[in-house]
Amino acid sequence: MPVKAWAAAGVCLALLGGFAAWFLVGRETAPTCNGLAEDTRVQKSVGHSVHPGMSCAALGEAIVKATAGSQPGHHTQEQAQAMKDVVFALGWVQSQKIELDPALRVPLATALADYAPDVHEMLAGLDSTYVTKAGRDTPPWEAGGTHHLSVPANAFRKTLRAVAEDPQAYALLRMAETRTAAEQLAAVPADATGSELSLPPTKNARALGILDGIADAAISQDAQEPRKWHAAVFDRLITEQADQAEPAGRLTATWLQDLKNTPEQQRAERLRAQGLDMARTWTQTRTMDEPTRQDLLTKVENSARNAHQEVKH
Repeated sequence: MPVKAWAAAGVCLALLGGFAAWFLVGRETAPTCNGLAEDTRVQKSVGHSVHPGMSCAALGEAIVKATAGSQPGHHTQEQAQAMKDVVFALGWVQSQKIELDPALRVPLATALADYAPDVHEMLAGLDSTYVTKAGRDTPPWEAGGTHHLSVPANAFRKTLRAVAEDPQAYALLRMAETRTAAEQLAAVPADATGSELSLPPTKNARALGILDGIADAAISQDAQEPRKWHAAVFDRLITEQADQAEPAGRLTATWLQDLKNTPEQQRAERLRAQGLDMARTWTQTRTMDEPTRQDLLTKVENSARNAHQEVKH
C-alpha cells in the first residue's frame, strides 16, 4: 500500500478510535436521572434524601413527596419552590430535547398535576404575573390561599415534552388540564360579556392546543408508535370519573363521555378538538344569541389551531 494510503488509513483509524473513546466516556460520565440528584438547588429544596447515586425511582418519589401539599392543589412556599427548582434543573438546558429517564416521567407528571392552575397558566402564557415571575431567582408567590410558581415557557415546554413520552404521564397532565379548563368555564359569570366571556374558553383552547403540540413532538413519527401511544392515553382517560354535582364536573364528565363514545380510530382527532368541544357544550348551558355563540366558537377554534402549530415542530 502506498505511503499516503497508509497515512490516510491511520488517520481514519485514529479518528474512529477517538470517536469510540468519546462515545464510551460520554456514556459513562452522563449524569444519571438527568443530573437532578447532583443539582444543589434540587438537593436543598427537595430534601436531604436526594444525593448522587440514588435510583431515579427513589428520586421521583422524593420529588412527589417534597412538592405535594397537605391538600390537593394547596402548597407552601417551600413545596412550590421545590417544584420550580426541579423544572428549572431539567428545562434550563441548551438542547431543545431532553432525554428524560423513564423512571422520572410519571412522578414528574404526578407532581405537576397537583399544580394544575399554574400548569394551565404556563401553558397558555397569557397571564402577565406568570411571565414576570418566571425567573429562576424569583420565588413562588401567595395568592388565593396557596403558593404559585412559574418558569419560562421554553424550559417548561421542554420538560413537558420529555414527560409526555410516557402516555400514562401525558394522560395525567391532560386530565389535570381538562378539570382546570372546566373550572375556568364554570366560573364565568352568567352576565359576562366581551373579554370576560371570551377569554376563559380561548385560553383553555390555547392551553390544550399547546398540549396537543407537545404530544406530537413527544411521540415517534413511526406509524405504529403514535397509535400505541394514543391508545394508552385514551385507555387512561376514559376510565376517569367526574363529580357531576357541580357545573365543572358536568362539563368534564360530558367531554369524557363524548371521548368514550368516539370510535377508537377517531379519538386522536377528537382529542385535538377538546377545547372547541368543551366550549360548545358550555355555550349550550348559557343564554347567548347565535351570532355571539358562533363568533366565540370561531375564536376558540383559531386559538387551539394556532397554539398547536406553535409547538408542533
